[in-house]
Parts: sequence; structure tokens; C-alpha cells
Amino acid sequence: MIKIIDYKAGNAPSVMHAVKRLGYDAEFARNPRELAKASRILLPGVGSARATMDSLRDMDLLNILEDSVLNKKTLFLGICVGMQILFEYSGEENTDCLGWLKGCVVKFDASKVRVPQMGWNEVNFVKDAPCKACDDYFYFVNSYYAKPVNISDIWGTADYDGVFAAAVHKNNIYGTQFHAEKSGEAGLALLNGFLSIKTGG
Repeated sequence: MIKIIDYKAGNAPSVMHAVKRLGYDAEFARNPRELAKASRILLPGVGSARATMDSLRDMDLLNILEDSVLNKKTLFLGICVGMQILFEYSGEENTDCLGWLKGCVVKFDASKVRVPQMGWNEVNFVKDAPCKACDDYFYFVNSYYAKPVNISDIWGTADYDGVFAAAVHKNNIYGTQFHAEKSGEAGLALLNGFLSIKTGG
């Protein structure tokens, strides 16, 4: 079953709408029991890294998320802040994050560009992954961006005062800094690519 984590700092209803528009069945997960039998997990995020981590901790989801994703290798997609917290640390409110990917999250330089970045930006996918995605324009709302330690974790890039990681992929873990659920046909195609991955593929 596809599970979409629903927490107070998230954007779960919009993601659910997109998933159902694609013809998939999905359920919200708000506690460990509801997440236990997930075949795919989506973690939407809006707001701050600290609020997201606090919500996951308050809902007692951190341990089962780690077991599901790192041990059982359940397919996982983090969106926006849901991607940022995959890393070790966010400069937003000095927040320790999940640490599933090596790297940190830093703020755009407001003296050089408008912060937050808000609107459509072109994403170039720089490596192949089981989740099929094509270069296109996707919708961003972000003041911070990830700086992966391992270049091999970068799945897609965009340019905003320099090239940055717009999407990441490592094994069963995916993340998009952009809002796929708000990115029109390109976003739906990416979501469909993730949801249609053959297990073990």
C-alpha cells in the first residue's frame, strides 16, 4: 500500500490528490501502525526542517521510518523539506536531520537572488534511476537547498545562483526539492515513475 505521511507541517492532501489522479490507491499515515505495511512511503514537506523533524518525532515515526527505509528497503520519496531532512543537518534553525544521505542543507544567498526561490525552474536529470524522469520545468518554493557530500547521490540539478541539487537518489531513497504534485504533467509523470517502480527493480 502507498502511504503518505500526514503531519501538521506537511502538504499531504495535495500529494494524495495527485496520487489518486494517477489512478493509485493510497492512504494517509499518522502513526507507526499505519506506516507498518507500506510498500511505498511519500513524505511531503512545507515549512521548516525543524518543524518537520519535531512532527515526525511527536508522531513516533522516526524509528519505523528508519526500519522501513534503511532495513526493509521500502521505496521512499521525500518532497521539498521532505528531501532536505534526508541529510545530516540543516542550517535552518540548526536542525539535526535523518542523516540517511551525507551532506547538509544551506540557505540561498539573499544578497544575490530572491529568497525564497518561488516558481518554475528547469531540472536536468543527470543520472538514470529506476524512477523514470525527464528534463522539464518543475515548481519550487524553497529558501534552502541540499549540498550532498556524494555527487553520486545527485539525481537532478537546477540553477539558481549556481547549480544545486534539485533531486537526489540513492538505492530505494528518492527526494525532490521541487513540488512534483504542483508541477503539472511533468510532476505527475515523475510521481507515476516512482509509484510504478517494480520492487527490487
